[in-house]
Amino acid sequence: MRFDDRVDAGRRLAERLGHLRGDDPVVLGLPRGGVPVAYQVARALRAPLDVILVRKLGVPSHRELGFGALGEGGVRVVRDDIMRLGRVDEDDLAEVQRAEERHLREQADRFRGGRPRVPLEGRTAVVVDDGIATGSTAAAACKVARAQGARRVVLAVPVTSPDAVESLRGEADELVYLSAPGGFSAVGEWYRDFSQTEDAEVVALLRHDTTAAPPRAGAHIHGPAPVKLPVDDRTVTLDGDLTMPPGAPAVVLFAHGSGSSRHSPRNRAVAEVLNRAGLGTLLFDLLTPEEAEDRAKVFDIGLLAGRLDQVTEWMRRESVPLCYFGASTGAAAALWAAAEEGREGPAAVVSRGGRPDLAMDRLAGVRAPTLFLVGGLDEAVLDLNRRAAERLRCENRLVVVDGATHLFEEPGALDTVAELACEWFTDHLATTP
Repeated sequence: MRFDDRVDAGRRLAERLGHLRGDDPVVLGLPRGGVPVAYQVARALRAPLDVILVRKLGVPSHRELGFGALGEGGVRVVRDDIMRLGRVDEDDLAEVQRAEERHLREQADRFRGGRPRVPLEGRTAVVVDDGIATGSTAAAACKVARAQGARRVVLAVPVTSPDAVESLRGEADELVYLSAPGGFSAVGEWYRDFSQTEDAEVVALLRHDTTAAPPRAGAHIHGPAPVKLPVDDRTVTLDGDLTMPPGAPAVVLFAHGSGSSRHSPRNRAVAEVLNRAGLGTLLFDLLTPEEAEDRAKVFDIGLLAGRLDQVTEWMRRESVPLCYFGASTGAAAALWAAAEEGREGPAAVVSRGGRPDLAMDRLAGVRAPTLFLVGGLDEAVLDLNRRAAERLRCENRLVVVDGATHLFEEPGALDTVAELACEWFTDHLATTP
């Protein structure tokens, strides 16, 4: 079993942990790579998310040989047999512990920003990492969680070595893993994207409220309300439809493709899914009806991007993050606008069957995390998207929807697009400081 990235692994792992919802869990990610996985688990369980900070206590003469572990709150776990083997006396222990305590304090300050750790007393601690090779760190984390008062300890990972499975069974009350491949040699080989997790991402994920309930199904949604959008120094007015669910954490601006408009049934179907998830949407025409008759303007990506940029500034009045969803030529306009210098860019971009090649020279300037969605049967556009993804310097992902053509008219294809777009937006809103 391979995973696209840590987000994909976390979602799949969360499906196996649903039985813990009523168990008063606290989800603890091992920094840094374990935190994006743990975030998905915490969201699914509606449980608080925290890091579990563990420092190895190494034999002074051979630092790689651990004789114990240190956790926050003065929790210490030591192996007397290894201390004897390594000739570690009490003075050595005290010196090593002082150094590691300093590192623990620095990590805690960096990741939590002064917030206290989530108490574990009497609760179920779900220790999560992105994978296990030897199991030494995971074992230490389980010991620390138990020493901090956890009533029950669950160790959960997407992938582990078979050897670690046997050694860890006695460390946790429950061990959950999705794969223990026989040919295991390293965690990263089981991920298509195993890029390094940065401290900033860990900090942003820990700030998010993972205990919040998703919007109630059937909750009243305000809109769509017609809006007039002044552009080009107020010489042109564009028509739009704005939908704002109560408490929407962001608004997604739709940039339509050539020959389309805010009435596009495909984009409206995607917008409805986003609205049900609690996101606001603005579907608007990038061109007036008269301009739309001019094919030169339909393919003038600079003009379309400029209009999108102006509407973006108009939407800043909502005081929430903004995202872009672009289709066909509209995707080129969205990426062009996202690369605009000197402006606050979108929090995330999704391209559906896009033509990013029409903005190829601007792609290196895009800073927003970008998701490309392309039909598996749309071969020419798929090739263009692959080349565009190589130009991007920001976080990006290309997902091929099997069996889908350019317009995603096949049964279930558009549903897949909507679900993937919704996940991309909500995940990256969670990591926006």
